[in-house]
Parts: sequence; structure tokens; C-alpha cells
Amino acid sequence: MASKNAPSANSAPANPAPAVPGQPGNLFLTTTIPKPADRPLKIYAFDPSLGRFVGNCMMAKVRHEELTPGPVGEKIAVIDYDGTQKTFYLPVDLDDPNVMIGGGLDPSQSDPRFHQQMVYAVAMETLQRFETALGRRIRWRDRQRTTHGKYAVPHGAAQQLNLFPHAMCEANAFYSPEAHGILFGYFQASRTNPGPNLPGQTIFTCLSHDIIAHETTHAVLDGIRRYFTEPTNIDVPAFHEAFADLAALFAHFSHKEALLDTLQKTGGQIFNFNLRPEARQDAGERQMIQGQIARANPLIQLALQFGEASGARAGLRSALDTPPSPDDLRRLTEPHQRGAILVAAVFDAYFTIYSRRTAKMFQVYRAGGGSAVPIDLPAPLADLLAAEASRTAEEFFIACARAIDYCPPVDITFGDFLRALLTSHVDLHTEDPDGVRDALMQAFRLRGIVADGADFFSEESLCWPKVAGDALPRVVGLKFGDPNGLTSEEADWNGDILRTYAEANAAALGFDLALGGIAAATFHAMCHSGQDGRLYVNMVVELVQTLHVPLADAGDGASSFPMRNGVTLLIAQDPVVQNAERTRIKPDPRVRFVISKLHSAERIERTRNYYARTGRTGLKASGGKKASDQTDNARFQIDFSLLHADVAP
Repeated sequence: MASKNAPSANSAPANPAPAVPGQPGNLFLTTTIPKPADRPLKIYAFDPSLGRFVGNCMMAKVRHEELTPGPVGEKIAVIDYDGTQKTFYLPVDLDDPNVMIGGGLDPSQSDPRFHQQMVYAVAMETLQRFETALGRRIRWRDRQRTTHGKYAVPHGAAQQLNLFPHAMCEANAFYSPEAHGILFGYFQASRTNPGPNLPGQTIFTCLSHDIIAHETTHAVLDGIRRYFTEPTNIDVPAFHEAFADLAALFAHFSHKEALLDTLQKTGGQIFNFNLRPEARQDAGERQMIQGQIARANPLIQLALQFGEASGARAGLRSALDTPPSPDDLRRLTEPHQRGAILVAAVFDAYFTIYSRRTAKMFQVYRAGGGSAVPIDLPAPLADLLAAEASRTAEEFFIACARAIDYCPPVDITFGDFLRALLTSHVDLHTEDPDGVRDALMQAFRLRGIVADGADFFSEESLCWPKVAGDALPRVVGLKFGDPNGLTSEEADWNGDILRTYAEANAAALGFDLALGGIAAATFHAMCHSGQDGRLYVNMVVELVQTLHVPLADAGDGASSFPMRNGVTLLIAQDPVVQNAERTRIKPDPRVRFVISKLHSAERIERTRNYYARTGRTGLKASGGKKASDQTDNARFQIDFSLLHADVAP
């Protein structure tokens, strides 16, 4: 029988004896308390205009890290300087025990400290969604120099994205590479048609989940593909806007409470523009109480409060703005309107697949006596539908995110994105029993989006062609590192390897060395698990050759624009094999895809004409200098502050 003074099996001795050399110590004793993996923070799921609408006040879980007041972490720095009031607001300390124990500050429109918490949480949430989808860590774009060669932000902010919650008194929010961050504005709601806001109420863009996610996506995309901010054709700025809208809208389907409520109020048809009113209304009867007024479906509306406060009767944009028509692509040139076509194409395919995957659930429901047009869904059915809607949304978001790695590095078009989207989906899901790829093809076709270079309207023809086995030599010596990134030494090594490879195989890749050198603009590992359970490791490489082409044949002096030839290489590291001597060796990496956007007279003329139409050919520069003297080619970059003015974000 054990002594009453003996320690229990569930407790460690207060002063354990030191381990004796050569003998095992106490395996169950540790002095290290594990740190939490997540940090819960309260946020608005949509924006303050929805108040206590089901699920609007939610708890986000972001990666736990030690923060200094701001908050300032490894990837995000919140700097709350009000440019209009010329003042700094007191920074929130999210590591304060009184704040941590409650999951952050309670949602508040009047407390700047909650605004700081909101932008940090949603920006981190968005960044983590992309890192999960891509299977690697994401770096922000390098800091930009001004015309005079100086940095626009302090050197200490080099690795962080700076968020300014109250940057200006303006109905705008925009990503700024020069500020290495995002500037959020605030403005007064319309006094004549403010929607569910007080007339003249202050509207903070930093409290809109959609706007924060949208702007953070601009920064993520710019970090992955830096030349996508060069508006070389009409689709480039529209694509930037569309891709940011897609990320913000797909995030809605991770809000389970709002998703369940929408399913109940649409009878499972979550693509409906309006929710069923709470109170019954007979045909022809006037709406007498608020319960008879149909509310907008928050899942498919973007930036609802911003749109309503600006005088509109709905959100800023929608997942499905207009019926499909190929004429829209020919007549719409404004980037947001044009981008809405691409957003609608992707969501058309998403809702089609959601309907296919849930059809059997409704068949079982109707077989048990359920209505063909259900008003109230049973809770178990709503749970199943919500799980499928969320799972399908995540699949589509991952396919869209990964498609960026399959795009040419310059001069992106909607057709290029379609081909990249299909190819990335094939790599992730070889089998496609529900016809996801066909749904995407049909949705894009209905809106007039076609892929240049494809011979047929078929999956095989629209996917990028793979490189034949012996068409290109293997890339000897390439180091893949891991999803956490490459060391400086590994990056320098790979840069030399890739530049040498590009020059040695320039003709096969489509480059002409007489036009200039070839830069390895970016390269990073890309990992994913196949349907067979194997781990596939690739490296995505951007090879870019820059020419300087005159803006006009005559009369424009030395003024020119950068014309990029670009090739994306997807290089695979195959598994270890056993050779004839039964030695296990790692094969040299092989090139799987060569995705090109190369020099041609047609491209040069198209780009020159587009720059002329958009007013980029004039000799304009700050400080009275000629545009050709600028070192940063600012006029050949998308200015998001102007792009978002009056139609933000």
C-alpha cells in the first residue's frame, strides 16, 4: 500500500532529482508551457450596418504571435495616424491580459482601438487563407523607392505590411506599394439616402470585413506577381479588382452562422439576391412592418455598408451582378465593372457545383414529404448544406489562389486566368466527378471570355500544354528548400542557376538574347498532395526580359515604356529513384510547364495604344522632371488610390 505522503501519479515532484548521466530522466516533466496556436479576436463578419444580425459579431482565430502595441507583429504593423486630424490614436495592446482574456475588445464603431484590432485580425486571416491555399509563406513586395531613390517608409517596416485605419477623410481605401501598406478612409454617410445608417454618420472603411480582405488581397497578389500592377492591357486592372473581390466574397462562406441563416431564408438557394422576409406577406399586400421587408443576401454582397451609405440600395458589388452576356466584355472598360464579369463567371460555376452536390440531399428531403420549394429547412439538412457550401467555396478559393502560379508573369488577361484555373485544378484534382472544370469553362464562355492560343473549346486544349519529356534539359543543381522559404544563400544560388539556365535555353524558351538579359524575378517552392496521397514538390519561376520601347514613332523624344517578355516555369522535383547500381538518387528537376507571354509587334502596338488611351504617354513627373527621367516608372503602375476613387474599394 502506498504511503499517504507519496506523490500522486498525476503530479510531478516539486524538486525533481537531476538526471544522472547515462540514465533516463523524468520523461513527463517539462518546464516549458506550450504557447497557444491561435489568438481569438472579435470582429465584424460583414460590417457594423448589420448590427447583431446572425453571425455578424464573430470570433476570428489568427496565428498567435507576440505583439507590441499597435498591434505590430511579424507580418502586419498597424499605424493609427489620422492624416486629417494630424494625430496618432492610442495603440491597442492585444497582449494585455485584460484584453486577451476576453478575446480582444468588443466590436465598437467609436473606439479606434477596436478599429486597429479589426484591421489586424482580418488582414492576418486573409494572409493565412492564402498561405494555407498555396502551401507556403507569402512575402510582401519589396519596399518601393521614390523618384529620388529614397524609401517612402522607414527601413524598419521593410518586412511588414503597414495598415493605417484612419489615414484620410475620404470615401476610399487603397493599397499603396509606395507606403508599403493599406490606407483606410472614413467619410460621412449620405444625408438623403443613407440606408440603415444615420444621415451624415461617419462610415469607417476599416470596419468592413470585405474592404480589409479586398485590399489585403491586392498586397498578397502584388507580393506574388509584381508585374501584375503594370496595366499593359484593359484586363490587367480589372483582374486585380476581380481577384481581390473573389477572395473577399469566398471568405463569406466560412461564416457558419450567417451561412446557416441564409440557407434557412433562401430555402437552400444561397445565390438569391434577397433573403425571405421574417413576416408573411400576401400577394398584393403592402409592406406594413419591417419584418415584411426583404433584406439583401449578405453572402453575395460586397461592402454592404459602404454601398448603402454612399446612396446605393445595395452593396458596392455583388457575386452575380448581371445575367451572362458576351456583349458585356466588349462594351465595359471600367476596371470594377469589367472585373465583375470575371467574378460572376467564377461564382456561376461555384453555385452550379453547389447545386449539383446538394441535389441528392433535396431529393431525400422531398422523398420524405418536404416541399419542392422549402420555406423552413430542417436543422440537420441546413447543417449538411452549409458544410457543402463551405467545402465547395474553399475548393474554389484554393483553385483561384493556386491559379496565380500558373499564369504568365506579365500582361495577364481573363483568358490566361481561365487556362491557369483549369490547369491548377487538374494538378490538384485529377478526377473531376462533379464537372467543376466544365462548369468553369461554360461560365466563362457565356460571358465571352476566351483563351488566346487554344485550338478547341475542350478541357485538354484549354489547359496549358505540358513540356514534352526531352524538349528542355533538366535544371541541374536547383535547391527547392521548403514551404518556409529559402535562405539568402539558397536564393542567391538558385538565382545564378536559373539565369544561367535561361540564357543557355533562351531560344527554346522564346527569348532573344539580343534584346537584353533575362532576370529570375521570383522563384518559390509549391507543394501539394495529390489524390493518390503523394506529395508533389514544384518550383514556380518567373523569368522576365525588359525592353524599353518608344511610346510613339516620333515626337515623343526619349519617352519610352517598359515592355516585358515573361515566362513562368513550373519545375518539378521528382521522388528519389533507384539506379542500376541499386543506389538511391534524386533525379535532377525537370520543367513541366512553360507559360509564356513573349515579344511581338502586335503586343507592342496594343500596349502602346492602351497607354495612350489611358493618358500615360504625356511627359509628366514630379519636381518638373521628364517622365523618361523617373526611376520608378510610376506612371506605368496601377494607382490604386485613383482606381478606387468614387468606386472604392
